[in-house]
Amino acid sequence: MSQEVDIPELGTAGLLRFFWRQLTSMRTALILLMLMGLAAIPGSLIPQRSQNPIAVRQYYLDSPELARWIERFSGFTVYSSPWFSAIYILLFISLIGCVLPRTLEHFKAMRAKPPATPRNLSRMEHFQEFSENGSELDLATKWFEKNRFRVRVEGQSISAEKGYLRETGNLLFHLSLILILLGISIGSLFGVRGEAIINKGERFISVPTSYDTLSFGKLSNEESLQPFIIEVIDFVAKYDVLTNAPQDYTATVRVTNSGEKTSTIKTLKVNSPLTFGNTRVYLQANGYSPIVTVRDSTGMVALQGPVPFLPQDGNLRSIGAIKVPDANPQVGFVASFLPTYARDGENGGISVFPEALDPKLLFSIWKGDLGLDSGIPQSVYRIDTSKMQRIALDSLKPGETFSYPEGSITFEAFTPWINLQIVDDPGKSYALYGAIAAILGLLASLFGRRRRIWIRITTTGVVEVAGLAKNGAPGLPAEIEKLVAQLRKER
Repeated sequence: MSQEVDIPELGTAGLLRFFWRQLTSMRTALILLMLMGLAAIPGSLIPQRSQNPIAVRQYYLDSPELARWIERFSGFTVYSSPWFSAIYILLFISLIGCVLPRTLEHFKAMRAKPPATPRNLSRMEHFQEFSENGSELDLATKWFEKNRFRVRVEGQSISAEKGYLRETGNLLFHLSLILILLGISIGSLFGVRGEAIINKGERFISVPTSYDTLSFGKLSNEESLQPFIIEVIDFVAKYDVLTNAPQDYTATVRVTNSGEKTSTIKTLKVNSPLTFGNTRVYLQANGYSPIVTVRDSTGMVALQGPVPFLPQDGNLRSIGAIKVPDANPQVGFVASFLPTYARDGENGGISVFPEALDPKLLFSIWKGDLGLDSGIPQSVYRIDTSKMQRIALDSLKPGETFSYPEGSITFEAFTPWINLQIVDDPGKSYALYGAIAAILGLLASLFGRRRRIWIRITTTGVVEVAGLAKNGAPGLPAEIEKLVAQLRKER
Protein backbone atom coordinates (compact mmCIF):
# COMPACT_ATOMS: atom_id res chain seq x y z
CA MET A 1 0.00 0.00 0.00
CA SER A 2 1.56 3.32 -1.11
CA GLN A 3 2.00 6.07 1.41
CA GLU A 4 1.09 9.62 0.45
CA VAL A 5 3.86 12.19 0.72
CA ASP A 6 3.00 15.77 1.52
CA ILE A 7 4.97 18.16 -0.72
CA PRO A 8 5.30 21.60 0.87
CA GLU A 9 4.11 24.58 -1.12
CA LEU A 10 6.80 26.63 -2.76
CA GLY A 11 5.39 29.93 -1.59
CA THR A 12 5.91 33.43 -2.98
CA ALA A 13 9.44 33.80 -1.58
CA GLY A 14 10.49 30.41 -2.88
CA LEU A 15 9.00 31.13 -6.30
CA LEU A 16 10.85 34.45 -6.53
CA ARG A 17 14.07 32.76 -5.42
CA PHE A 18 13.61 30.14 -8.13
CA PHE A 19 13.08 32.74 -10.86
CA TRP A 20 16.06 34.75 -9.63
CA ARG A 21 18.34 31.70 -9.79
CA GLN A 22 17.13 30.90 -13.28
CA LEU A 23 17.58 34.49 -14.45
CA THR A 24 21.09 34.83 -13.01
CA SER A 25 22.41 31.56 -14.38
CA MET A 26 25.10 31.67 -17.06
CA ARG A 27 22.89 29.65 -19.40
CA THR A 28 20.17 32.32 -19.24
CA ALA A 29 22.72 35.09 -19.83
CA LEU A 30 23.98 33.34 -22.97
CA ILE A 31 20.42 32.82 -24.22
CA LEU A 32 19.59 36.50 -23.66
CA LEU A 33 22.80 37.55 -25.42
CA MET A 34 21.84 35.44 -28.41
CA LEU A 35 18.29 36.84 -28.35
CA MET A 36 19.60 40.41 -28.34
CA GLY A 37 21.70 39.62 -31.42
CA LEU A 38 18.68 38.15 -33.17
CA ALA A 39 16.46 41.06 -32.08
CA ALA A 40 18.90 43.55 -33.63
CA ILE A 41 18.54 41.95 -37.09
CA PRO A 42 15.20 43.66 -37.96
CA GLY A 43 16.79 47.02 -37.16
CA SER A 44 19.37 46.45 -39.89
CA LEU A 45 16.83 45.24 -42.46
CA ILE A 46 13.96 47.69 -41.85
CA PRO A 47 14.55 51.48 -42.03
CA GLN A 48 14.42 53.12 -38.62
CA ARG A 49 12.36 56.25 -38.09
CA SER A 50 15.10 58.01 -36.12
CA GLN A 51 17.63 57.53 -38.94
CA ASN A 52 15.63 57.55 -42.17
CA PRO A 53 12.07 58.88 -41.78
CA ILE A 54 11.78 59.34 -45.56
CA ALA A 55 12.28 55.60 -46.15
CA VAL A 56 9.68 54.83 -43.47
CA ARG A 57 7.19 57.09 -45.22
CA GLN A 58 7.98 55.34 -48.50
CA TYR A 59 7.12 52.04 -46.81
CA TYR A 60 3.67 53.40 -46.00
CA LEU A 61 3.22 54.57 -49.58
CA ASP A 62 4.37 51.33 -51.22
CA SER A 63 2.89 48.77 -48.81
CA PRO A 64 0.55 50.46 -46.31
CA GLU A 65 -0.84 47.23 -44.84
CA LEU A 66 2.66 45.74 -44.33
CA ALA A 67 3.86 49.03 -42.83
CA ARG A 68 1.00 49.03 -40.32
CA TRP A 69 1.88 45.51 -39.20
CA ILE A 70 5.54 46.48 -38.89
CA GLU A 71 4.48 49.48 -36.81
CA ARG A 72 2.44 47.25 -34.49
CA PHE A 73 5.59 45.31 -33.61
CA SER A 74 7.74 48.47 -33.33
CA GLY A 75 9.67 47.46 -36.44
CA PHE A 76 10.46 51.07 -37.34
CA THR A 77 11.74 51.78 -33.80
CA VAL A 78 13.46 48.49 -32.99
CA TYR A 79 16.14 49.73 -30.61
CA SER A 80 13.71 51.71 -28.46
CA SER A 81 10.91 49.14 -28.61
CA PRO A 82 9.58 47.55 -25.40
CA TRP A 83 10.57 44.02 -26.43
CA PHE A 84 14.16 45.00 -27.31
CA SER A 85 14.46 47.02 -24.09
CA ALA A 86 13.13 44.04 -22.11
CA ILE A 87 15.82 41.74 -23.54
CA TYR A 88 18.46 44.38 -22.89
CA ILE A 89 17.42 44.99 -19.27
CA LEU A 90 17.06 41.26 -18.50
CA LEU A 91 20.54 40.63 -19.93
CA PHE A 92 21.92 43.45 -17.81
CA ILE A 93 20.32 42.05 -14.64
CA SER A 94 21.34 38.49 -15.52
CA LEU A 95 24.98 39.41 -15.98
CA ILE A 96 25.09 41.36 -12.73
CA GLY A 97 23.38 38.60 -10.74
CA CYS A 98 25.60 35.96 -12.33
CA VAL A 99 29.02 37.62 -12.30
CA LEU A 100 29.07 39.62 -9.06
CA PRO A 101 28.55 36.62 -6.70
CA ARG A 102 31.19 34.68 -8.65
CA THR A 103 33.54 37.65 -8.31
CA LEU A 104 33.09 37.76 -4.54
CA GLU A 105 33.67 34.01 -4.26
CA HIS A 106 36.74 34.27 -6.44
CA PHE A 107 38.11 37.12 -4.31
CA LYS A 108 37.66 35.01 -1.18
CA ALA A 109 39.32 32.02 -2.87
CA MET A 110 42.33 34.13 -3.88
CA ARG A 111 42.85 35.18 -0.26
CA ALA A 112 42.39 31.66 1.11
CA LYS A 113 45.17 29.12 1.50
CA PRO A 114 45.63 26.42 -1.13
CA PRO A 115 43.82 23.13 -0.41
CA ALA A 116 45.57 20.62 1.80
CA THR A 117 47.86 17.97 0.36
CA PRO A 118 45.88 14.88 -0.76
CA ARG A 119 46.41 11.68 1.17
CA ASN A 120 47.48 9.58 -1.82
CA LEU A 121 49.75 11.56 -4.15
CA SER A 122 50.54 8.51 -6.27
CA ARG A 123 47.13 8.84 -7.92
CA MET A 124 47.87 12.40 -9.06
CA GLU A 125 49.43 13.47 -12.33
CA HIS A 126 53.19 13.36 -12.93
CA PHE A 127 53.90 11.62 -9.65
CA GLN A 128 57.58 11.25 -8.70
CA GLU A 129 59.36 10.02 -5.59
CA PHE A 130 62.94 9.87 -4.33
CA SER A 131 64.76 9.60 -1.03
CA GLU A 132 65.09 12.66 1.17
CA ASN A 133 68.15 14.42 2.56
CA GLY A 134 66.37 16.70 5.02
CA SER A 135 66.33 20.03 3.12
CA GLU A 136 63.65 19.42 0.47
CA LEU A 137 60.85 21.33 2.19
CA ASP A 138 62.96 24.48 2.65
CA LEU A 139 64.22 24.33 -0.92
CA ALA A 140 60.71 23.71 -2.27
CA THR A 141 59.31 26.66 -0.27
CA LYS A 142 61.93 29.01 -1.71
CA TRP A 143 61.33 27.71 -5.24
CA PHE A 144 57.55 28.17 -4.94
CA GLU A 145 57.87 31.71 -3.59
CA LYS A 146 60.35 32.60 -6.33
CA ASN A 147 57.90 31.40 -8.99
CA ARG A 148 54.96 33.23 -7.34
CA PHE A 149 53.06 30.19 -6.05
CA ARG A 150 50.77 30.53 -3.05
CA VAL A 151 52.12 28.16 -0.43
CA ARG A 152 50.52 26.21 2.41
CA VAL A 153 52.86 24.34 4.75
CA GLU A 154 51.43 21.67 7.04
CA GLY A 155 53.85 19.39 8.91
CA GLN A 156 55.92 17.47 6.40
CA SER A 157 53.95 18.55 3.33
CA ILE A 158 53.60 21.63 1.12
CA SER A 159 50.63 22.55 -1.06
CA ALA A 160 51.31 25.19 -3.71
CA GLU A 161 48.91 26.76 -6.19
CA LYS A 162 49.26 29.17 -9.09
CA GLY A 163 47.21 30.42 -12.04
CA TYR A 164 44.24 32.27 -10.57
CA LEU A 165 44.77 34.74 -13.39
CA ARG A 166 42.74 32.48 -15.68
CA GLU A 167 39.60 32.72 -13.59
CA THR A 168 40.32 36.40 -12.89
CA GLY A 169 40.44 37.06 -16.63
CA ASN A 170 37.20 35.18 -17.15
CA LEU A 171 35.42 37.26 -14.52
CA LEU A 172 37.02 40.47 -15.79
CA PHE A 173 35.66 39.70 -19.26
CA HIS A 174 32.10 39.30 -17.97
CA LEU A 175 32.37 42.35 -15.69
CA SER A 176 33.56 44.31 -18.73
CA LEU A 177 30.42 43.31 -20.60
CA ILE A 178 28.40 44.90 -17.81
CA LEU A 179 30.49 48.07 -18.13
CA ILE A 180 29.95 48.13 -21.91
CA LEU A 181 26.19 47.69 -21.46
CA LEU A 182 26.24 50.46 -18.87
CA GLY A 183 28.06 52.77 -21.30
CA ILE A 184 25.56 52.02 -24.05
CA SER A 185 22.68 52.67 -21.63
CA ILE A 186 24.09 56.03 -20.55
CA GLY A 187 24.62 57.02 -24.18
CA SER A 188 21.07 56.07 -25.20
CA LEU A 189 19.60 57.93 -22.23
CA PHE A 190 21.67 61.13 -22.17
CA GLY A 191 23.32 61.24 -25.61
CA VAL A 192 22.78 63.62 -28.51
CA ARG A 193 23.56 62.89 -32.17
CA GLY A 194 23.08 65.11 -35.18
CA GLU A 195 24.33 65.86 -38.67
CA ALA A 196 24.58 68.98 -40.80
CA ILE A 197 25.76 69.73 -44.33
CA ILE A 198 27.63 73.03 -44.61
CA ASN A 199 28.78 74.66 -47.83
CA LYS A 200 32.13 76.37 -48.05
CA GLY A 201 31.73 79.93 -46.79
CA GLU A 202 28.67 79.16 -44.65
CA ARG A 203 28.28 79.06 -40.87
CA PHE A 204 26.75 76.42 -38.64
CA ILE A 205 25.22 77.50 -35.34
CA SER A 206 24.47 74.72 -32.88
CA VAL A 207 20.73 75.26 -32.46
CA PRO A 208 18.06 72.63 -33.25
CA THR A 209 16.89 74.34 -36.46
CA SER A 210 20.40 74.23 -37.98
CA TYR A 211 20.69 70.43 -37.94
CA ASP A 212 19.68 68.29 -40.91
CA THR A 213 19.06 65.37 -38.55
CA LEU A 214 18.98 65.52 -34.77
CA SER A 215 18.11 62.84 -32.21
CA PHE A 216 18.11 63.01 -28.42
CA GLY A 217 18.41 60.33 -25.77
CA LYS A 218 15.36 59.47 -23.70
CA LEU A 219 16.49 61.76 -20.85
CA SER A 220 18.01 64.57 -22.93
CA ASN A 221 16.45 67.47 -24.82
CA GLU A 222 17.30 70.65 -26.71
CA GLU A 223 18.91 72.11 -23.60
CA SER A 224 21.54 69.37 -23.83
CA LEU A 225 23.01 70.88 -27.01
CA GLN A 226 26.45 72.40 -26.61
CA PRO A 227 26.37 75.93 -28.12
CA PHE A 228 29.10 76.77 -30.66
CA ILE A 229 29.58 78.27 -34.13
CA ILE A 230 31.58 76.74 -36.99
CA GLU A 231 32.30 78.64 -40.22
CA VAL A 232 33.80 76.68 -43.12
CA ILE A 233 36.57 78.81 -44.62
CA ASP A 234 38.03 76.25 -47.00
CA PHE A 235 37.96 72.56 -47.84
CA VAL A 236 40.65 70.67 -49.75
CA ALA A 237 40.35 67.05 -50.87
CA LYS A 238 43.31 65.17 -52.32
CA TYR A 239 42.90 62.05 -54.44
CA ASP A 240 45.26 59.49 -55.94
CA VAL A 241 45.45 60.14 -59.70
CA LEU A 242 45.85 56.43 -60.46
CA THR A 243 43.27 54.82 -58.20
CA ASN A 244 40.95 57.82 -57.55
CA ALA A 245 41.12 56.88 -53.85
CA PRO A 246 40.99 59.74 -51.34
CA GLN A 247 44.32 60.60 -49.72
CA ASP A 248 43.39 63.46 -47.41
CA TYR A 249 40.46 65.66 -46.44
CA THR A 250 41.23 68.97 -44.73
CA ALA A 251 38.67 71.56 -43.69
CA THR A 252 39.78 74.94 -42.41
CA VAL A 253 37.15 76.33 -40.06
CA ARG A 254 36.61 79.35 -37.83
CA VAL A 255 35.34 78.25 -34.42
CA THR A 256 33.55 80.36 -31.83
CA ASN A 257 32.81 78.86 -28.42
CA SER A 258 29.81 79.74 -26.31
CA GLY A 259 30.24 82.98 -24.38
CA GLU A 260 33.41 83.98 -26.26
CA LYS A 261 33.62 87.01 -28.55
CA THR A 262 36.81 85.98 -30.32
CA SER A 263 37.08 83.07 -32.75
CA THR A 264 39.96 80.77 -33.61
CA ILE A 265 41.04 79.14 -36.87
CA LYS A 266 41.27 75.36 -36.63
CA THR A 267 41.85 72.42 -38.94
CA LEU A 268 39.28 69.65 -39.10
CA LYS A 269 40.24 66.23 -40.45
CA VAL A 270 38.56 62.84 -40.59
CA ASN A 271 40.38 61.48 -37.54
CA SER A 272 40.89 64.83 -35.78
CA PRO A 273 37.50 66.04 -34.50
CA LEU A 274 36.74 69.35 -32.84
CA THR A 275 35.83 69.25 -29.15
CA PHE A 276 33.30 71.47 -27.37
CA GLY A 277 32.95 70.27 -23.79
CA ASN A 278 31.63 66.71 -24.05
CA THR A 279 30.58 67.23 -27.67
CA ARG A 280 32.75 66.18 -30.60
CA VAL A 281 32.37 67.31 -34.20
CA TYR A 282 33.59 64.89 -36.87
CA LEU A 283 34.26 65.43 -40.57
CA GLN A 284 32.21 62.60 -42.02
CA ALA A 285 31.72 63.15 -45.76
CA ASN A 286 31.98 65.70 -48.54
CA GLY A 287 30.43 66.56 -51.88
CA TYR A 288 29.53 69.40 -54.21
CA SER A 289 26.80 72.04 -54.32
CA PRO A 290 26.05 73.51 -57.76
CA ILE A 291 25.37 77.25 -57.56
CA VAL A 292 22.39 78.05 -59.78
CA THR A 293 20.16 80.96 -60.62
CA VAL A 294 16.58 80.16 -61.68
CA ARG A 295 14.40 82.89 -63.23
CA ASP A 296 10.69 82.77 -64.00
CA SER A 297 8.99 83.75 -67.26
CA THR A 298 9.16 87.46 -66.31
CA GLY A 299 12.91 87.35 -65.71
CA MET A 300 12.63 87.68 -61.94
CA VAL A 301 14.98 85.57 -59.81
CA ALA A 302 12.99 82.74 -58.22
CA LEU A 303 15.96 80.87 -56.72
CA GLN A 304 19.65 81.64 -56.35
CA GLY A 305 22.39 79.95 -54.39
CA PRO A 306 24.14 76.61 -53.76
CA VAL A 307 22.11 73.39 -53.70
CA PRO A 308 23.80 70.37 -52.02
CA PHE A 309 23.89 67.20 -54.12
CA LEU A 310 24.30 63.69 -52.71
CA PRO A 311 27.30 61.60 -53.92
CA GLN A 312 26.48 58.19 -55.39
CA ASP A 313 29.92 56.64 -55.96
CA GLY A 314 33.62 57.07 -55.29
CA ASN A 315 33.99 59.52 -58.18
CA LEU A 316 31.37 61.78 -56.53
CA ARG A 317 28.75 61.46 -59.23
CA SER A 318 25.98 63.25 -57.36
CA ILE A 319 22.22 63.53 -57.60
CA GLY A 320 20.06 66.35 -56.36
CA ALA A 321 16.80 68.22 -56.67
CA ILE A 322 16.49 71.93 -57.37
CA LYS A 323 13.03 72.91 -56.15
CA VAL A 324 11.63 76.32 -57.09
CA PRO A 325 8.30 76.76 -55.25
CA ASP A 326 8.25 80.54 -55.83
CA ALA A 327 8.08 80.17 -59.62
CA ASN A 328 4.69 80.33 -61.36
CA PRO A 329 4.06 77.54 -62.15
CA GLN A 330 6.25 75.68 -59.70
CA VAL A 331 9.20 73.92 -61.33
CA GLY A 332 11.71 71.33 -60.19
CA PHE A 333 14.99 70.12 -61.64
CA VAL A 334 15.90 66.44 -61.27
CA ALA A 335 19.65 66.78 -61.73
CA SER A 336 23.04 65.08 -61.62
CA PHE A 337 26.37 66.78 -61.01
CA LEU A 338 29.45 65.17 -62.59
CA PRO A 339 32.77 66.59 -61.27
CA THR A 340 34.83 65.22 -64.18
CA TYR A 341 32.42 64.57 -67.01
CA ALA A 342 32.76 61.66 -69.41
CA ARG A 343 30.37 59.79 -71.67
CA ASP A 344 29.76 56.07 -71.28
CA GLY A 345 27.94 54.11 -73.97
CA GLU A 346 25.99 52.06 -71.44
CA ASN A 347 25.42 54.42 -68.49
CA GLY A 348 25.42 57.79 -70.27
CA GLY A 349 27.05 60.63 -68.36
CA ILE A 350 29.52 59.54 -65.67
CA SER A 351 32.28 61.04 -63.54
CA VAL A 352 35.76 59.57 -64.00
CA PHE A 353 37.49 61.47 -61.16
CA PRO A 354 36.21 62.87 -57.86
CA GLU A 355 37.93 66.24 -58.25
CA ALA A 356 36.03 68.84 -60.27
CA LEU A 357 38.25 68.99 -63.36
CA ASP A 358 35.49 69.19 -66.01
CA PRO A 359 32.19 69.68 -64.14
CA LYS A 360 28.82 69.39 -65.80
CA LEU A 361 25.22 69.64 -64.59
CA LEU A 362 22.68 67.29 -66.20
CA PHE A 363 19.00 67.92 -65.52
CA SER A 364 15.41 67.40 -66.53
CA ILE A 365 12.83 70.13 -65.84
CA TRP A 366 9.39 69.33 -64.40
CA LYS A 367 6.47 71.68 -63.80
CA GLY A 368 3.55 71.19 -61.44
CA ASP A 369 2.87 70.96 -57.73
CA LEU A 370 6.06 70.13 -55.81
CA GLY A 371 4.03 68.96 -52.79
CA LEU A 372 5.90 71.20 -50.36
CA ASP A 373 2.66 72.45 -48.79
CA SER A 374 1.19 68.99 -48.21
CA GLY A 375 2.71 68.62 -44.76
CA ILE A 376 4.28 65.30 -45.74
CA PRO A 377 8.09 65.19 -45.22
CA GLN A 378 10.11 64.58 -48.36
CA SER A 379 13.74 64.22 -49.31
CA VAL A 380 15.63 67.36 -50.30
CA TYR A 381 17.51 65.29 -52.88
CA ARG A 382 14.49 63.93 -54.78
CA ILE A 383 11.29 65.15 -56.39
CA ASP A 384 8.07 63.17 -56.68
CA THR A 385 7.31 63.67 -60.37
CA SER A 386 4.28 61.36 -60.49
CA LYS A 387 1.92 64.37 -60.74
CA MET A 388 4.24 66.67 -62.70
CA GLN A 389 4.99 67.23 -66.38
CA ARG A 390 8.46 67.12 -67.88
CA ILE A 391 9.09 70.12 -70.12
CA ALA A 392 12.82 69.96 -70.93
CA LEU A 393 16.02 67.93 -70.73
CA ASP A 394 19.53 69.38 -71.06
CA SER A 395 22.98 69.89 -69.50
CA LEU A 396 25.15 72.87 -68.59
CA LYS A 397 28.73 73.73 -67.84
CA PRO A 398 29.67 76.51 -65.39
CA GLY A 399 28.64 79.90 -66.76
CA GLU A 400 26.06 78.55 -69.24
CA THR A 401 22.32 79.27 -69.27
CA PHE A 402 19.40 77.20 -70.52
CA SER A 403 16.08 78.88 -71.32
CA TYR A 404 12.67 77.20 -71.43
CA PRO A 405 9.15 78.62 -71.84
CA GLU A 406 8.58 79.00 -68.09
CA GLY A 407 11.95 80.67 -67.39
CA SER A 408 15.67 79.91 -67.37
CA ILE A 409 18.41 78.29 -65.29
CA THR A 410 22.05 79.40 -65.09
CA PHE A 411 24.77 77.12 -63.78
CA GLU A 412 26.91 79.81 -62.13
CA ALA A 413 29.60 77.71 -60.42
CA PHE A 414 29.95 75.08 -57.71
CA THR A 415 31.25 74.89 -54.15
CA PRO A 416 32.28 71.96 -51.95
CA TRP A 417 30.28 70.99 -48.89
CA ILE A 418 31.21 68.96 -45.83
CA ASN A 419 29.01 66.84 -43.63
CA LEU A 420 29.55 67.35 -39.90
CA GLN A 421 28.56 64.69 -37.41
CA ILE A 422 27.94 66.16 -33.97
CA VAL A 423 28.02 63.60 -31.17
CA ASP A 424 27.63 63.91 -27.41
CA ASP A 425 27.90 60.39 -25.98
CA PRO A 426 28.56 60.50 -22.22
CA GLY A 427 28.74 56.71 -22.05
CA LYS A 428 31.46 56.19 -24.67
CA SER A 429 34.31 56.29 -22.14
CA TYR A 430 32.65 53.51 -20.12
CA ALA A 431 32.18 51.46 -23.27
CA LEU A 432 35.79 52.07 -24.31
CA TYR A 433 37.25 51.09 -20.94
CA GLY A 434 34.92 48.09 -20.86
CA ALA A 435 36.11 46.97 -24.30
CA ILE A 436 39.78 47.31 -23.29
CA ALA A 437 39.17 45.42 -20.05
CA ALA A 438 37.24 42.72 -21.96
CA ILE A 439 40.18 42.17 -24.31
CA LEU A 440 42.64 41.98 -21.38
CA GLY A 441 40.34 39.61 -19.52
CA LEU A 442 39.95 37.41 -22.59
CA LEU A 443 43.74 37.24 -23.07
CA ALA A 444 44.25 36.37 -19.41
CA SER A 445 41.55 33.70 -19.63
CA LEU A 446 43.07 32.17 -22.76
CA PHE A 447 46.70 32.17 -21.70
CA GLY A 448 46.39 31.75 -17.92
CA ARG A 449 47.27 28.26 -16.56
CA ARG A 450 45.92 27.19 -13.20
CA ARG A 451 47.85 24.30 -11.55
CA ARG A 452 48.72 22.82 -8.17
CA ILE A 453 51.88 21.08 -6.99
CA TRP A 454 52.27 19.07 -3.79
CA ILE A 455 55.33 17.78 -2.03
CA ARG A 456 55.38 15.47 0.99
CA ILE A 457 58.04 13.65 3.02
CA THR A 458 56.72 10.34 4.26
CA THR A 459 57.63 8.65 7.51
CA THR A 460 59.87 6.25 5.56
CA GLY A 461 62.03 9.14 4.29
CA VAL A 462 60.63 9.26 0.75
CA VAL A 463 59.94 12.58 -0.99
CA GLU A 464 56.70 12.49 -3.02
CA VAL A 465 55.97 15.14 -5.65
CA ALA A 466 52.78 15.39 -7.78
CA GLY A 467 50.67 18.00 -9.53
CA LEU A 468 47.32 18.72 -11.08
CA ALA A 469 46.52 21.09 -13.95
CA LYS A 470 42.99 22.43 -14.25
CA ASN A 471 41.41 21.90 -17.67
CA GLY A 472 44.52 20.07 -18.84
CA ALA A 473 46.56 23.29 -19.04
CA PRO A 474 50.03 22.65 -20.55
CA GLY A 475 53.31 23.33 -18.80
CA LEU A 476 52.79 21.41 -15.56
CA PRO A 477 55.21 18.52 -16.38
CA ALA A 478 57.99 21.03 -17.16
CA GLU A 479 57.44 22.87 -13.86
CA ILE A 480 57.51 19.64 -11.84
CA GLU A 481 60.71 18.61 -13.61
CA LYS A 482 62.29 21.95 -12.74
CA LEU A 483 61.24 21.60 -9.10
CA VAL A 484 62.55 18.05 -8.82
CA ALA A 485 65.79 19.04 -10.55
CA GLN A 486 66.25 21.89 -8.07
CA LEU A 487 65.65 19.58 -5.11
CA ARG A 488 68.04 16.93 -6.38
CA LYS A 489 70.72 19.43 -7.33
CA GLU A 490 71.21 20.38 -3.69
CA ARG A 491 71.70 16.80 -2.57
